[in-house]
Amino acid sequence: MKILLAVDGSAYTKKMLAYLAAHDLYSAKNEYTAFNAQMTLPSQARNALGKTLVNKYYEDEGRRVMDPVTKYLARHNITPKCLWKTGKAGELIAKLAEAEKFDLLVMGSHGHSALVNLVVGSVATEVLASCKVPVLIVR
Repeated sequence: MKILLAVDGSAYTKKMLAYLAAHDLYSAKNEYTAFNAQMTLPSQARNALGKTLVNKYYEDEGRRVMDPVTKYLARHNITPKCLWKTGKAGELIAKLAEAEKFDLLVMGSHGHSALVNLVVGSVATEVLASCKVPVLIVR
């Protein structure tokens, strides 16, 4: 089974990983990919910093999120493929899940109320609305 783990480095990512462990959902038979979607820096910042520094920033942020995830999964004998991209998180997650034909997408949710989702949106809500791959959301 191909499983996509959407991670953001928050406490909700940790909760999602712990949930998978508690419910014995880790298996060496499965193929895991950890994915982090990062917000794109504003164009003025990108222009001022230059391509090299911007790319270094994105790489550093990706590693900051992925390092604890890979260490945690290693304790369960899982070595995930790690990816990160910049853009709208919900859109990137849904597109990757479908393009790479994942069997399951797992993500944590901040658990905002319906009113907060209406005002600020929710990555989980966007993924659920646009993704055709089964989604497991851990709150």
